[in-house]
Amino acid sequence: MSTSHTASNVNDPEHAEHHIVGPGQYTIVWVSLLFLTGVTVGAALLELGVFNPIVAVGIACVKAMIVVLFFMHVAYSSRLVKFTCFAGFFTFLVLITMTLSDYISRAWGLW
Repeated sequence: MSTSHTASNVNDPEHAEHHIVGPGQYTIVWVSLLFLTGVTVGAALLELGVFNPIVAVGIACVKAMIVVLFFMHVAYSSRLVKFTCFAGFFTFLVLITMTLSDYISRAWGLW
């Protein structure tokens, strides 16, 4: 049984090609995270009413996506790793949806 060391090798996937990320890309990611942190601070200083937490969570999701894709190297990983990350995110959304549907459907203060 021979194994080849190609990225499409399904018999031995841990020997897939590795992507080398240079310091320039890490610098771009770092600057973008710093910029988005400044945007978060700026959005907190604005009076948006009920939309303040929505904007803050939206910016936090973008920052989390950048961290997962580049610092955790998911952008350069195999389809199995990408699918696993997607499955975890999808499970999280299902749990949040179920929790919010329970919370919204209650008749608060009407008992």
